[in-house]
Order: sequence, then structure tokens, then C-alpha cells
Amino acid sequence: MSWSMLEEKNPELAAFGAARLHGQVAYLATVRKDGSPRVHPLTPIIGQGHLFVFMEPTSPKGHDLRRDGRYALHCAVSDTSGASGEFSVTGQAQLIENPELRALAVQLAPYSPAERYILFEFSLESAASTVYEGERTIRQRWRRDD
Repeated sequence: MSWSMLEEKNPELAAFGAARLHGQVAYLATVRKDGSPRVHPLTPIIGQGHLFVFMEPTSPKGHDLRRDGRYALHCAVSDTSGASGEFSVTGQAQLIENPELRALAVQLAPYSPAERYILFEFSLESAASTVYEGERTIRQRWRRDD
């Protein structure tokens, strides 16, 4: 499912996620060839119902995603209190070679992606947020099957 499905099914969670991820440093977990996890910083792009990520063609994360598209993505946190809240998604990454989708991703990007960068679109299987309000912890979850 694309980001648009999250926007349709849970607009509040999608808006929070877009604010925490779009153009911000986030952490991508991928699966290495030997099955062990690997974590990478990156800058997601969210807009018009899509979640895109550009990367260097030689990036280990790109090699991981081409071999095994499973991923987990988590926003950076602002400090040790987590006051800005947390947001994460899981799903499958797909290498995008469609020129129209690439042009859209370039247009939506808050930076200028290099021509050599490869592009992935991330589909969503789940999304979750955690917000800390004083002594309260507020969690929201969405799954594709909901």
C-alpha cells in the first residue's frame, strides 16, 4: 500500500508521520545478505501519496533493498525526552525507474537529488507513533489489514 492509503485510513497518523519524516533525517533498517540487520541514516520524501527515498547507487542500503525489499524506517528523535514524538513505518521498498515518478520525487524533495541517485518508493505494511504528554504516553498504530 502506498502512503496515500495511510492518508486515507488514518489521516492524523499520516500527517504526524509526514511532519516527522519529510525532509528530516531518519533511520532505515534493512536486511544484509547474511540476514543480519543494518541501519542507515537518510532523508525521506513524502508527498502526493508517496514515500520516496533517493540514495547513491553504490550504497549498501540500496544493495540490501534490491535483494530483499523489507525495511523499517524510524524518525530521528529531538532529544532524550522524546518530546517531539516518534514515528515508524514498515513495508517493502521498490526500485523506481519510471521517469514520471522520478520527476515527481525530485519535485517533492526538499533538496536537489543528484542525477546518479537511484530512487525507491516505500510501500507501507504498518505505521506507528508514540507521543509523550507529561506522564502520559499516547500510541497510535495502523496496519495494512486494518
